[in-house]
Amino acid sequence: MLRALHNDALGKLILRLSVGVLMLLHGISKLLNPGSLNWISDLLAGYGLPSFLAYGVLIGELIAPIMAIVGWQTRVAGLLMAGNMLVAIALVHTSELFMLNQNGGWQLELQGLFLFGAAALIFLGSGRMAVRPD
Repeated sequence: MLRALHNDALGKLILRLSVGVLMLLHGISKLLNPGSLNWISDLLAGYGLPSFLAYGVLIGELIAPIMAIVGWQTRVAGLLMAGNMLVAIALVHTSELFMLNQNGGWQLELQGLFLFGAAALIFLGSGRMAVRPD
């Protein structure tokens, strides 16, 4: 009975779609609200980094999620999304790393799920249900 639930390809598809679509929504939000890119640019400049690096978020939140969704170069897409999340955590959320929210969950559970879901894609790849299976 439980053997019917053994479907690695479907599991990988669900992971790709969930991480990809949810991350893509953040990227679309940044496109629709250019002020958010200005905020990121200012934040980077405050750390002494070139402000043009703010556009890298569009790679991690638009291009990479689309790659993951369709299953093209999924491992690279996972690497780009995980890198994006590491930078976001380092620049914005470091003070929250060891905090719990009001419900007792980790303060960074959303960022953590994106980071670890993207990391899983690096190691799992796209599966059979993809434009270019790996």
